[in-house]
Amino acid sequence: MSLSRISVTGIRNLQPVTLIPSPRINILYGDNGSGKTSFLEAIHLLGMARSFRSTRLTPVISHEHSSCTVFGQVELADEQTTALGISRDRNGEVRIRINGQSVRSAAELAETLPLQLINPDSFRLLEGAPKLRRQFLDWGVFHVEPRFLHAWQRLQQALRQRNSWLRHGTLDSASQAAWSRELSAASEEIDGYRRAYIQALKPIFESTLAALLDLHDFQLSYYRGWDKGRSLAEVLSVSIERDRLMGHTQAGPQRADLRLRVANHNAAETLSRGQQKLVVCALRIAQGHLVSEAKRGQCIYLVDDLPSELDDQHRLALCRLLEQLNCQVFITCVDSKVLREGWRQDTPVSMFHVEHGAIAQDHGPSGVKA
Repeated sequence: MSLSRISVTGIRNLQPVTLIPSPRINILYGDNGSGKTSFLEAIHLLGMARSFRSTRLTPVISHEHSSCTVFGQVELADEQTTALGISRDRNGEVRIRINGQSVRSAAELAETLPLQLINPDSFRLLEGAPKLRRQFLDWGVFHVEPRFLHAWQRLQQALRQRNSWLRHGTLDSASQAAWSRELSAASEEIDGYRRAYIQALKPIFESTLAALLDLHDFQLSYYRGWDKGRSLAEVLSVSIERDRLMGHTQAGPQRADLRLRVANHNAAETLSRGQQKLVVCALRIAQGHLVSEAKRGQCIYLVDDLPSELDDQHRLALCRLLEQLNCQVFITCVDSKVLREGWRQDTPVSMFHVEHGAIAQDHGPSGVKA
């Protein structure tokens, strides 16, 4: 799977551009503020219907435009082609089209164009709130387990009903029992999918991390969101008065977390910034391997400012792992010399110079394929 053509209009400081990228390695280089990250943001918008840089839409759309638009042509593993398009207005209206047909759900974009993002904010996966790690976990489960989305939707509906009742007491006893049963059933199903996914992810993550970093006693574990020795139905029953006082359901898969520790210490508090970046990269790369196994195709990787926080040895090790994925990668950096060399001769590499919002292909020296 790869993007064979990308057209971007109205994204931040980017001039309207159409690129034909390499199906493998694409390097965008230029000064800070030139528009490199904005181009990655446009691809992210195409695959996720949202930005990774801002929760607000207004900063994403350039001052000269009333909307932003991204079109992409996706080459699938079975030699089929899918056309994707997304447009977002300043008033919040979103229009998504797949092969010329309007769709309402961003999940269909994510299904068609699975993306993995590695950027300076990736440290938050280790040091941030559990919600970020749940999002990472559920993104992977969504792509490898087709039944997950329906179970997740059931969970959200049951949680809304139970939390509304906890706050307002508007349900009769029969309805209370029914929604508690639904919540328990959906939760147990989701927990099963997550456990199976973690079991598959751990050995791939451990081998990937070993290729990047000599780190002993690193542990990745999964907390499901309630006492492992009791069913959720039992936990909900005994905690109902406390839940009423709090106004929401405190136990369940909505409280799940991934725990990353080094010798029983929080990894975020123990590792250097460079080590944290390599751990997050190993998690993302391992997740990409599982998605590739589950689908006929690979993730597309967006790696913003790859050289930062890494010395030459670890930068080269990360590049080798990205190369071995045999998938499409978009990488940004300031100095092209840092990433121009070191790829295999048979790996297609395209270089793009970004300057003042304009993107131009750089054919570079011999040995770098464009």
